[in-house]
Amino acid sequence: MEIVVCVKQVPDTTEVKIDPATNTLIRQGVPSIVNPFDKNAIEAALQLKEKHGGKVTVLSMGPPQARDALKECLAMGADTAILISDRAFGGADTLATSYTLAAAIRRLGIYDVIICGKQAIDGDTAQVGPETAEHLGVAQVTYVAKIDIDGNTARVEREHEDGYEVIEVKLPVLISVVKSINEPRYPSMKGTIKANRTEIPVWTAADLDVKAERLGLTGSPTQVQKIFTPPRRVQGVLIQRDTAREAVSELLQRLSDAKIV
Repeated sequence: MEIVVCVKQVPDTTEVKIDPATNTLIRQGVPSIVNPFDKNAIEAALQLKEKHGGKVTVLSMGPPQARDALKECLAMGADTAILISDRAFGGADTLATSYTLAAAIRRLGIYDVIICGKQAIDGDTAQVGPETAEHLGVAQVTYVAKIDIDGNTARVEREHEDGYEVIEVKLPVLISVVKSINEPRYPSMKGTIKANRTEIPVWTAADLDVKAERLGLTGSPTQVQKIFTPPRRVQGVLIQRDTAREAVSELLQRLSDAKIV
């Protein structure tokens, strides 16, 4: 079974830097991690490989520092990793990103299952996975909490607020997973040593069958008007008195002083 996992390196802090010229995140120099939902996707892929055999390939589109995220995926047990990196990809929205990822997956050739995390914690759009499936023309199932493969059929449980929807779909299929699907394993010492010695290939725009006008900021119809860190909430006031009547009286007095009541 040929399994492809799409991962993203995301900032590991709320103190992110913003490029005022493009309203996009500046990732260079900011501590980063593998997107947590994508770790669940890797674990799901590794479990499928352990059950059915095959190969797990991890793809990530990002700057050169995204190699660190891919090495962590290799340390967890992925077989190969490929970085998709080019200045032409900079500033891509979800449409341009999914277009580029789909081109990279086509270059891989044969694939049975593509797994993504349901969303990235820096954008929270949950769009890249489904859009990638559309570019590839394959079936997709989102918010998946369980995966079973039987021959050429995937049987999955799709999570809802009130329960689960059981869906059967023919391979190839793109699946985006939620955190409840599994508990991601930690990278092993042996895996980490091997990953650190592995040279990760880099694919640029010239290596993919893509149109320049559909890449990066130029190929992004979504225009961000403003991006900012929300202000911190002011800590509340705890009123403690000997009786409830005294506490309520003080609360009413404070509200009155603030001209709220």
